[in-house]
Amino acid sequence: MLRQMLSGKIHRATVTDAHIDYEGSITIDSRLLEAANILPGEKVLIANLTNGARIESYAVAGKAGLGEICLNGGAAKHGKKGDMVIIMTFVVLTDEEIKRFHPRIVHVNDRNQIIA
Repeated sequence: MLRQMLSGKIHRATVTDAHIDYEGSITIDSRLLEAANILPGEKVLIANLTNGARIESYAVAGKAGLGEICLNGGAAKHGKKGDMVIIMTFVVLTDEEIKRFHPRIVHVNDRNQIIA
């Protein structure tokens, strides 16, 4: 049996900007991507804790250390600067793989700096 499991998560990040005039995606500080094991171009689920929206997009690497979380294109219609979001990726694993697998969960402060 195969199951979809959480792979990486950036927990309670703050949206720093939103650009509607962009092809799409979410720009994420590359340090956060690395810490959560999310690759540029990888599909992400974005849960907006401020307004309840849940959307799928793909990750784009932003400059390291700036704390950027920018909703681009259509994603910008589902959130704005200051909103709190959870960004997640998933992986498909067998029951045996699940026993050895641990998701990478990254907690950040209000400036999107890693705290745990």
